[in-house]
Amino acid sequence: MTQTSAIKPAPPRHVAIIMDGNGRWARSRGLDRSEGHVAGVNTVRKITEAASEAGVEYLTLYTFSTENWNRPQAEVDALMNLIAIAIERETPDLIRNNVKLSMIGEIDRMPREVVDRLNKCIEETSGSTGLNLVLALSYSARWEITNAARKIARDVAAGKLSPDQINDSLFASYLSTASMPDPDLIIRTGGNMRLSNFLLWQAAYSEIAVVDDYWPDFSKSRFLQLLEDFSGRERRFGLTSQQINSLSDNQ
Repeated sequence: MTQTSAIKPAPPRHVAIIMDGNGRWARSRGLDRSEGHVAGVNTVRKITEAASEAGVEYLTLYTFSTENWNRPQAEVDALMNLIAIAIERETPDLIRNNVKLSMIGEIDRMPREVVDRLNKCIEETSGSTGLNLVLALSYSARWEITNAARKIARDVAAGKLSPDQINDSLFASYLSTASMPDPDLIIRTGGNMRLSNFLLWQAAYSEIAVVDDYWPDFSKSRFLQLLEDFSGRERRFGLTSQQINSLSDNQ
């Protein structure tokens, strides 16, 4: 969408990305799948920089799903090592660009050495006040929702919580994303039309954009175009367009 106003629209506060297509990118070039993951790391750097420059507050990247543990062990080991090495390498730039790193997911399933290395990077960027870069590692939305339900059940059993107190906002406070706004925009590369167990609760009213580009080919300009397209979408949250316009007129 071409903007007709000289006023730059506000970017989405929270963008979440399903980074799909590394393996297919490599296969189409006759390369090993691991080469696709290495190429994908370069795209992470570009898109993180673009999000920071655009004023996005939160960028959540679906880095490794719970289901990915079922991949061949050699690929899993290579991915774990690559994630740790890439974050360590990028930490100085994250600090320089005022980017704060965090992670969500079933972290206890990850190798202790990898978690320790990631936690060191998280600690080193903890003073940053710009973009919040969130890595979803060993993550699945069903695990997150089940885990939240388990915590709530324990608090009810302990007398800390009454069942009558449970509502949407309270449930959300038990999720790993409790300190974050829900994603305004979810982007999926690689062309597949599914959420793949990613932020299912939080995606209730997210705008969704699916692009055919494999993740290593996903460019900064393509990302910025999607942010611009987002600014032209009407987000109704169950209301009608007339109601939305009336609310805008009364502000």
